[in-house]
Amino acid sequence: MRATLYDDLTKLAKDNGQTTTYVLEQAAEHYLRFVAPTQNVVRPEIMAHVRRSVDKNRKLLQLLAQ
Repeated sequence: MRATLYDDLTKLAKDNGQTTTYVLEQAAEHYLRFVAPTQNVVRPEIMAHVRRSVDKNRKLLQLLAQ
């Protein structure tokens, strides 16, 4: 990741009272749920696994973000 992009991400997270990890996870989840499926870059079975994993661990991710 470019240093300037990471710096922007860190600033965004700090400004919103979030951790950089949380913002990165949200960006990755958004990409996997909305961007990748429209570009046919992720196999459907992988997407199903990612969705199950995110749903299963949502509360933990939210607690870690605090």
